[in-house]
Amino acid sequence: MSEPTKMEKITPLGDRVVVRPLTDEEAGSTSPSGIIIPDTVSKEKPEQGIVVAVGDGKWDSATGKRVPMEVKEKDKVVFSKYGYDEVKVDGKEYYIVSESSILAVLK
Repeated sequence: MSEPTKMEKITPLGDRVVVRPLTDEEAGSTSPSGIIIPDTVSKEKPEQGIVVAVGDGKWDSATGKRVPMEVKEKDKVVFSKYGYDEVKVDGKEYYIVSESSILAVLK
C-alpha cells in the first residue's frame, strides 16, 4: 500500500479549514529588493495562508441541512491572528481554522 499524501493524513471536520501558512516571501515580509521587514512592523497583521483542505460545512440546526463552505482548496486567505490551532504533519506546520475566522479571500 502506498504512503498517503499529507492531506490524506488530516481531514478537517464541519466548518474547519486546513491552511498552510505563507512563507515570509509569499506574505510580503521581504521587500522587492530583498530587505527583510522585521516582525515588529507586522505584529498586528492578520495571518495569511493557502487553503489545503476544507471540511464538509456546518449543519444548520433550523433546516437540518449542511451549509456549504465559501472557501475552497488553493484559495489564498486572510484569517484572524488568534483564531487557529497549529498542527504539524510530517514536520510541516499547518493551521486548522474555523471558516468564521477567515476574514477574506485574496485574489
